[in-house]
Amino acid sequence: MDEALAHMDANEPTALGRDIARFLAHLEVERRASPHTIAAYGRDLRRFAEGIGRLASADVRTHHIRLFAGRLHAAGLSPRSVARHLSSVRSLFAFLVERRDLGTNPAVGVRAPKRPEKLPKVLDPDQTAQLFAGSTTPTTAKESDRELRDCAMAELLYGSGLRLAELVAVDVRDLDLAGGFVTVTGKGNKTRIVPLGSACCKAIAAWLARRPGADAAEPLFTGRGTVRISPRSVQLRLKKLAVRAAGNDGVHPHMLRHSFASHLLQSSGDLRAVQEMLGHANLSTTQIYTHLDFQQLAKVYDTAHPRARAKP
Repeated sequence: MDEALAHMDANEPTALGRDIARFLAHLEVERRASPHTIAAYGRDLRRFAEGIGRLASADVRTHHIRLFAGRLHAAGLSPRSVARHLSSVRSLFAFLVERRDLGTNPAVGVRAPKRPEKLPKVLDPDQTAQLFAGSTTPTTAKESDRELRDCAMAELLYGSGLRLAELVAVDVRDLDLAGGFVTVTGKGNKTRIVPLGSACCKAIAAWLARRPGADAAEPLFTGRGTVRISPRSVQLRLKKLAVRAAGNDGVHPHMLRHSFASHLLQSSGDLRAVQEMLGHANLSTTQIYTHLDFQQLAKVYDTAHPRARAKP
């Protein structure tokens, strides 16, 4: 955060640059946003400030922001990236309006180029079963502790639909194995209680058994000693587990979260419950999995229905 502010002060000594620095400080102190989020906003807003010259915030108009978005698109940025930049700009001006520095938000109504809907990739139930059936296959004694940990991480990602950052942040004290729950902190620093399946509880208990006397305040998943495992390490270890168990090197943490949501929705049809377990603020975010469910139904129809297989 300090680095982001220093960069702004050094390279954007304009009124807009100072407003951006105030906004980033607001995210850190009042909104308690993560360093990753603050850094992302900082990058987007520095690019915006560079793109519109030395205009003060009060002089920015809607056409300036549309021109900025058009230039990003012309430079080859994807519609998703353009949308993210516009979201950052919109949030900055919303902050200034809230502070009564501006009367209106010039970014309201500016939209990014339309992007094709991209459905998340998921494992089908058979692939998931293969992954976990082979995840406990013993290898060397040196690897055995890490394999127990990796199996527990995979079970928690798929069994409870956690985000990667949520998984890494779980401490031993957040667990209630007897009750079958874990408390996690998600986006916006919001906490939620998520159920644990019996297989997940068993895998976590097996991992903790290798760490006798583990303090309640220690991270659940560690790398060396009691040091919290890094997100990158989780990604690499999950890939290694998937290659060994199922010969699939394309598995990543978010794929297990997507698979959790898709499989649960297919079985229950309860969109609200899935929303709560995933920690989505808006139901519309969860509804992407209804499209996945329909896609699966269409695939079954195309391969099984006599009329679909009939030659013209």
